[in-house]
Amino acid sequence: MKAMILAAGLGKRMRPLTDHCPKPLLPVAGKPLIVHHLERLREAGIDDVVINVSYRAEQIIDALGGGDDYGLRIHWSRETAPLETGGGIQQALPLLGEAPFLLINGDVWCEALPNVQALQGDDLAHLVLVDNPSHHSDGDFGLAGGRVNQTSNERLTYAGISVIHPALLAGQPQGAFALAPLLRAAIDNQRVSGEHYTGQWVDVGTPERLAALESQLQFPRQRGKD
Repeated sequence: MKAMILAAGLGKRMRPLTDHCPKPLLPVAGKPLIVHHLERLREAGIDDVVINVSYRAEQIIDALGGGDDYGLRIHWSRETAPLETGGGIQQALPLLGEAPFLLINGDVWCEALPNVQALQGDDLAHLVLVDNPSHHSDGDFGLAGGRVNQTSNERLTYAGISVIHPALLAGQPQGAFALAPLLRAAIDNQRVSGEHYTGQWVDVGTPERLAALESQLQFPRQRGKD
């Protein structure tokens, strides 16, 4: 299985930190945020990673190169302007191939990845869902019996980590478009599975959340201690 990391965003919410540094290269626990993803992908046995880039693309490419330092092969999908999640994935499909792939938002922190065999049958996606953070208290989707729905009263938040079948994007026109409407349509067609992850996860979307994550990783709470 291959993986794709979404890293083409402008990082507007992270300003001023991203005025001169693209968000994927912002340091967390002594290394760029995106490097944590690369290391976890390698640990999971994934060798080929596609990364889409746009804002300050050359900085990211120069920093990571071809992936040799991480035991990976990195393939770059350059966007002259950000194509949003769906458009970025669609442009990268020739690099990803026809098999399901892991998809990771470049601006999340998570200690685990879904099983590469999580996508079953004729499903189009398998989503990792987490407890709702304070900044997204309403959540995104329901989860019952391993199936994602839009009808449950109790919602969880999409973690920005999933397994995607390329067929999810079939028939979409070239250009910028969001992935979320395609996921919602597939959910309504009963073709999306999911899992509830309860470990550490952070949407590193603002300087404050980045600082909080850095603090957590530098001074982890001892087990059994308050």
